[in-house]
This record gives sequence, C-alpha cells and structure tokens, in this order.
Amino acid sequence: MAPPAPPLSRIFAELDPAPSPVPEGRVGPPALSEREVHVSGSAELSARPDRARVSLRLSSRKEAAAAARSSVSRRLQYIAHIARQRGVPEENMTVTEDFSRVENTYQMEAEVCIIFSDFGKMQDVCNLLIEKLGTSVTISPPHFYHTPEAIDTLRRQVCVTAVGNTRRKAQEVCRLFGQALGKPLLIKEEETKEWGGHIDSHLTHSADSQTLQERIQNATAYASCRVFAVFEIKGKENRRNKLL
Repeated sequence: MAPPAPPLSRIFAELDPAPSPVPEGRVGPPALSEREVHVSGSAELSARPDRARVSLRLSSRKEAAAAARSSVSRRLQYIAHIARQRGVPEENMTVTEDFSRVENTYQMEAEVCIIFSDFGKMQDVCNLLIEKLGTSVTISPPHFYHTPEAIDTLRRQVCVTAVGNTRRKAQEVCRLFGQALGKPLLIKEEETKEWGGHIDSHLTHSADSQTLQERIQNATAYASCRVFAVFEIKGKENRRNKLL
C-alpha cells in the first residue's frame, strides 16, 4: 500500500524576490526598486445581543364592562410607571388591547411589549412587577436580538481587525528577513461569514427552560473575515526602530 500523501502546506505570506540588476553596459529597462510581501490574514469576532423584548399579558373578566376595563387599566398604568422609573423611553413600550363579550360577562385583555437595551434594568422591572402584581400579570421570557446597526458594527469591526492582523503578520515576516514594511499596495476581502444571533423578529422564540445567560449566548452573533494584502518592502529595517 502506498504511503499517505503529505498534507498540503498553507502559504500565509510570500516575499517577492528582489529584481536582478541590469549588468553594466547592457541596455535594458531600469531595475525596479520596490519589493512586495503578500500576506493573508483573518479575524473572528462575536457580539452579544443589544436588545431584549419582553411581553406582559393582562386580563380581566367582569359582569360590568367598566369594571373589566378599570381592572386592566390600573395594572397597565402601574407597569408603565415602573418602566419609566427605570429609564425605559415611552417609544419602547407598545400596548395592545382587546375587549370582548364572553357569555354574560365582559373580558378585557391587554399585552404590553417593552424593549430594553439595558438587561439589568429589564431584570429589575420584571422582578418588581412579579413581586407587586403576582399572578395577575404573565411575563414571557425575554427575546434577545440584534438591531441592524449592531450587526453592521460587527461587520465593520471584523474587517478592520482582519486587516490589522494581516498587517502585523506582514511586519513579522519582514522582521524575520531584516526588512522594513512599507505602505499597503492592495487590500482585498476574500471571504466573510456570519452565523448565529437573532435579528429583530417576532418569529424567533427560545425554549422556556433556558436560563437568561443561555438565551443571551444563543442570540450571540459571530462574524469572520479573511483578507489578502500586498505591502511594499522599504528595505533594511531601521535598527533603532527595531529596538523600540
């Protein structure tokens, strides 16, 4: 049986050889003074969700319509008051109400959706409402997600980090050969990937048995980027800079 083939080597950097000088007395194109180093680099970053949506449901069934409305209205006012006290903007609270007749009674139902950017405040609000309102309010587990702005920031950061890693790799290669790295001549994005995380969507629901940290982890977004770059080589590395 033939021996297994050796694994392929991955080239992460390549120094272009210095051009050969034109012999004295021979006519020819001038020798190029620039040399280049070709480098590939990559980066992978993650971003925790920056928003959480919590839904609270209230209901009341009374023989009198006014009594059913009043019961729910008082609790809605209390929920809004607690949220405002904890710094939740008014525009981050949405209330949906439904009033109906059920047999010989009147039923009032309401849902409050609150969006939090501070998860500590979210826990404070939910804990206080459970303590004060008890079973008269049903609080759904928080749904964590990313705003489009957060995803755009992650994309930019991973690309910038990949370029920075590529430049540092080029510097290491140049120092290995006693050369000084010059300016970039080409930077090309070769591949980007994104996975995990939740964009703002009402369709994504986590299992009720998950802990808060598990929900945050499952909603964490990841991105990777690989770039190819060409840098010029300025020549011998300055010994003073090398010591610094």
